[in-house]
Amino acid sequence: MNSTSSHPLQTQAWAEFRRKWGNEVSQTPFGYLTVHKLPFIKSKLAIFEKGSAPTKEMIVELKEFAKKENIFFIKLEPNVEKNETLAKNLKSWGLVPGKTLFTPTTFWIDLTKSEEDLLKEFSGKTRYNIRLAERSGVSVSEDNSAEAFEKYLELTRETTQRDKFYAHNEKYHRLMWETLQPAGIAHLLVAKYSGEIVTTWILFSSGDFLYYPYGASTHKYKNIMANNLMMWEAIKFGKRLGLKTFDLWGREPGKGFTKFKEGYNPRVVEFISTWDLPINKPLYWQYRVAEFMRWQILKVKSKFIKPSF
Repeated sequence: MNSTSSHPLQTQAWAEFRRKWGNEVSQTPFGYLTVHKLPFIKSKLAIFEKGSAPTKEMIVELKEFAKKENIFFIKLEPNVEKNETLAKNLKSWGLVPGKTLFTPTTFWIDLTKSEEDLLKEFSGKTRYNIRLAERSGVSVSEDNSAEAFEKYLELTRETTQRDKFYAHNEKYHRLMWETLQPAGIAHLLVAKYSGEIVTTWILFSSGDFLYYPYGASTHKYKNIMANNLMMWEAIKFGKRLGLKTFDLWGREPGKGFTKFKEGYNPRVVEFISTWDLPINKPLYWQYRVAEFMRWQILKVKSKFIKPSF
């Protein structure tokens, strides 16, 4: 069992950011939970993202916490690799599988390996694209300036509209950056070509891990393969920080960006996934029905409404 309790979503800085964003955040002996109000009912739900491996003691105390705070269920998504024994325990403690927040699998790259060994493990196409970007004159550096962040926002807007995916809005990204960057968690890497920033990535560092939650690029120079060099430079950036693992923040089989990540020969990591702890069971199951119907409606709407940023 591999548990990473120092995940950035369980740091004090992230809790501060969520409070500024308007969420109610509660600190327990086991980590931070966000508490959410629902329309038309007095009861609330809580989400415990990327915490440590649940124990019986934790579940008992979370139940007591929920009863005191009028919470009808808690959603847990532990930052723990899949483990059949733990899954059986969770069922015996009264938890049920829930709708996922993060993808149930991700990619990890071992940063303790030498640069030479890492390069050898990349696919031939990936190594070729890295060299192509270098020959084209692409350069990558950390740039946490206000100007670079504005370019990140500009490219994120372009990327969401081009690739038609939904992202947090500009206000969310600004608040996240203003809170996590001074805390030493968020870092902005930029790739330049002919003096122009063409790719921007925000990376998180926490514990022994580097994470890749956000990235954006222009389609204008897609043939120079700046993203391939960016990933390689991000790997080297993590090594310079003395980190041990690079978490590529999600894996969705069949998607283009997943195929891009696969070129770096990362290890597939499967998590214990999402578990719900019902406190008020009748209300919880009513919520699950309503949740299912809501997502069906959103799927239909997404076919007609363009993503905004």
